[in-house]
Amino acid sequence: MINIAEFNNSSQETEINFKSLNIIEPILKAVEEEGYTTPTPIQKQAIPIVLKGKDVLGCAQTGTGKTAAFAIPILQLLSKDKSFTKKRKIRSLIVTPTRELAIQIEESFKAYGRHTGLKYTVIFGGVGQHPQITALRSGIDILVATPGRLLDLMSQGHISLRDIELFVLDEADRMLDMGFIHDIKKILAALPKQRQSLFFSATMPPEIIKLSNTILNNPSMVSVTPVSSTVDIIKQYIYFVDKGNKNALLVNVLKDTNIKTALVFTRTKHGADKVAKVLLQNNIKAEAIHGNKAQSVRQRALSNFKAQTTRVLVATDIAARGIDVDDLEYVINFEISNIAETYVHRIGRTGRAGAKGTALSFCDAEEKSYLRDIEKLTSKKIDIIDNHPFPLKDHNPVKTATSQGRRCSNPSRFNPSGKSSPKKRFGNSKTAWQAK
Repeated sequence: MINIAEFNNSSQETEINFKSLNIIEPILKAVEEEGYTTPTPIQKQAIPIVLKGKDVLGCAQTGTGKTAAFAIPILQLLSKDKSFTKKRKIRSLIVTPTRELAIQIEESFKAYGRHTGLKYTVIFGGVGQHPQITALRSGIDILVATPGRLLDLMSQGHISLRDIELFVLDEADRMLDMGFIHDIKKILAALPKQRQSLFFSATMPPEIIKLSNTILNNPSMVSVTPVSSTVDIIKQYIYFVDKGNKNALLVNVLKDTNIKTALVFTRTKHGADKVAKVLLQNNIKAEAIHGNKAQSVRQRALSNFKAQTTRVLVATDIAARGIDVDDLEYVINFEISNIAETYVHRIGRTGRAGAKGTALSFCDAEEKSYLRDIEKLTSKKIDIIDNHPFPLKDHNPVKTATSQGRRCSNPSRFNPSGKSSPKKRFGNSKTAWQAK
């Protein structure tokens, strides 16, 4: 059994570069071409362990360089024994919960493996299967997949897992949140018993530990941050506002020209569409992405956002899990999540790889309990911005069905205009927490 207390939380700050990790020249060249010289803490810890052929249980937040921590050693291990048969066999499988994350992982394999001669492809639902089947028929070494499409193509006879040497289950906590546990069990049943397995999760609740025990064999454990801690570099701020004024507040906040782009989170698909519509009506270029959008539409919206032709991307949690945008400085929680851990994942979209990051959250009276849960989880108080045009007035609204559930989070002080600074959290301000 694995005990969460066994995790090594040291950051291992010893100066080290990729070359000192004994990475082979073709991969080292690609890494340097990508502009990387110093591995992140999770990469320092995980790469040598994977190269030794050991199973790994990794606890790593988003934005820590986790994908490279497994992609680089997998490429190196498979490069030692390349398959030159007419049709290559699938030797490594990476399973991840969302389409966006699957695409991102395959892009990493392409980047780091461009000089290895290995072949890879990605499969996911929501699009036609024929191009994916064509890629599979040509023979690949590495497959990145979402659970549903993987099982579908396995049932049709297009995929066999009998030759898998390296298996990765990524974002395990999100897998469980999305109800993929039965799919994962079916996939595990089709894998060879003799294999190397890598298991990554941003959080380690008991059910995740239990699942890892069914997958891993005497694993080495690596962890680079405390469980569910927020990235310290991210500035976090809270606005208390009535629910009916959130749209007006968002438009007001986005008047700040320093906010070049912003990722806005809503709880529901319908909510994402409504917020995007309001922003467009106020001449703010915005697009929404969620599970009901076609994959082509989601990818186009994400490409527009990365290119900054779309200023605001409005997303639900599931759609946003795989979003990886360089230099994204602002995340706005239009609605605070009723699951505290989700707040951590949301704000982790910014402040990546040491870049600046700012998280703004709009909290109405019904969401105060969620806020307290987030602050408890992160052991951090979020500063309050109380000098805005739409202060909270209705402190005791009639409870609605949607206000039930787990709670949320944390306040930190931010003034986009750079003018007067807000009052201290529990000072004399009457707008702060009157109805605790």
